[in-house]
Amino acid sequence: MRAKVFGSLKTPRFCVFRSNKHIYGQLIDDNKGKTLANVSDKGMKVKAANKKTAEGEVKLSGKVAAAFEVGKLVAKKAAELKIEKVVFDRGGYKYHGRVKALADGAREGGLKF
Repeated sequence: MRAKVFGSLKTPRFCVFRSNKHIYGQLIDDNKGKTLANVSDKGMKVKAANKKTAEGEVKLSGKVAAAFEVGKLVAKKAAELKIEKVVFDRGGYKYHGRVKALADGAREGGLKF
């Protein structure tokens, strides 16, 4: 059984949903029941992305690259809303692949969780 994760206006919940084709990221204020920002890879044309690691740069492609870019867009929208810190809710998905790429993109964009 997974623990409940709650977000507030100061530290909203960064919720992840992934389907077979797409990935979505939302910033949610659970106190008010409001979605503050919503980003998905629908309509995105992503060929490749470079992720910086301790060993150097890793080239991402396909759905993982799209997830990484969605994470960066969520971080950009959070910065516009003056949000620096979030609570990460992976929605029961394992923390690897597209979910990890989304989180890494958000971290690279400046979000802390």
